Amino acid sequence: MGTSRGRGSKRVAAVLCAALLAASLPGCTGEPQPPEPEPDKPAAFALLEDFSARMLAEGAPAVLVSVRTRGTTWTHAAGVRSLETGEPPTVSDPVRVGGITESFIAVSVMKLAAEGKLDLDAEVNRYLPEFGSVLHPPGPVTVRQLLTHESGLPDFSVPLLASGNWADTMNRPLSLEQQLALAATLPWDGRLARIFDYSRSNYAALALIVERLRGETIEQVLADDTARPLGLAKTRLGGSPPLGMIHGYVALEGRRTDVSMPAWQAESPSTGAVSTVEEVNSFYAALLEGRLLPPDSVTAMKGGYSQYYGFALRRWNNTCNNRFYYGLPGDTDGYGTVAMTSEDGRSQLALAVAYPPAPPTLELNPLILEMQDVAQEALNTLC
Repeated sequence: MGTSRGRGSKRVAAVLCAALLAASLPGCTGEPQPPEPEPDKPAAFALLEDFSARMLAEGAPAVLVSVRTRGTTWTHAAGVRSLETGEPPTVSDPVRVGGITESFIAVSVMKLAAEGKLDLDAEVNRYLPEFGSVLHPPGPVTVRQLLTHESGLPDFSVPLLASGNWADTMNRPLSLEQQLALAATLPWDGRLARIFDYSRSNYAALALIVERLRGETIEQVLADDTARPLGLAKTRLGGSPPLGMIHGYVALEGRRTDVSMPAWQAESPSTGAVSTVEEVNSFYAALLEGRLLPPDSVTAMKGGYSQYYGFALRRWNNTCNNRFYYGLPGDTDGYGTVAMTSEDGRSQLALAVAYPPAPPTLELNPLILEMQDVAQEALNTLC
C-alpha cells in the first residue's frame, strides 16, 4: 500500500512539474539539457596538439607553437621550462633557434648591400684580406657563395668536436676568427661546380665581414638591424641565458646534460641565437612584407624559382595558393625550431621542441624533418 501511494504521488508531482514548466513558472527543475556542442577545432590545431602530446610522451621537455592566420593567433605551450624545476612553459619563453640565426645574419648582410657598402659578387678577400692566406681556397670565393652555402668552405665544427670530449668542447668559447682557423685545418673541396653544401663556417665568415664593415660586434649589429626596430625584446645572439628560457638537454654517457647556452655557440652566427616562437613569426612577417629590406633584396633572399634555398631562406609548397612558404628549420643540440611564413606574411607557423635528450651529433636530428612535415600540413589545412 505505502509503495503504491508513493508511486502515485510521484506521478502527480511529475504532472504538476511539467505543467509549471510549460507555464514558465519558477520552482521546478526538469531534466538537464545537453550542453551546446563546441565548435569543431580546426584540423591544423588538432594535428599540432597531437604532435605535441606525442613529443612529450617520447621525452621532450617542452613544445611551443604560435600560428597566425587571417588576423587571428593560436598558441600552444606544453611540458616544462626545465626538467629540474618542473615549471610550466609559456609561448613567450625563449628557446635556442639554431639555424634560424642565419636569417638574422643574412638580413644584416643584405642591408649592407642595399646601402652600397658590400658587393655580393665581390671576392671575400676584398673584405677579409686574411681569408685567402688563412683558408687557402682552391679558387675565388664570393660573398654570394657564402650566403648560399656554395663556397665549399669546410665546416669548423668537425675539427672542433674532434678536439676533445664533447662536454669540454661545449664549454669552450670560440670567436669568429677561431671558427675560421679551425675550418682551415680541413682540406678544401676543390670542386669545379659549386652546389649547396651546408657549412657553419660560411656564416662565420659573413658575420666577420659584417663586423668589419659596421665596426660593431655581430651581436650588436643583430640588435640594431633586427631586434630593436621590430621590438623583439627576447631575440639576441650571445650573453647569459635569459629569464624563463626553455632548457634543452643531451645525453652524455647516460647522463642528462643541460645545453641551454653552450659557450662554443655564444658567438655562432649559424646556430647561436635565442628567440621565441612569437618573435620568430614577427621577424619573418616583417622580412617578407618588406619592412626590413628593399623589395629587390627580399626577392634575392628568396632565391630563384627553381631553388628551394636562397639567402638563408628555404621554401615549402603552399597548396592554399600554389605558391610558397618561406623560413628556415633550426636544428641544434637539444632544440629544434621550424618557421614558415607565406609570401604576404599573413599566414605563419613557428614550432619549437626541446628534443628528447639524446647523444649529441653533427647530423640532423630526424625530428626536425618530421616537424617540417607537421608544420607544412598544418598551414595547408588553414586555407
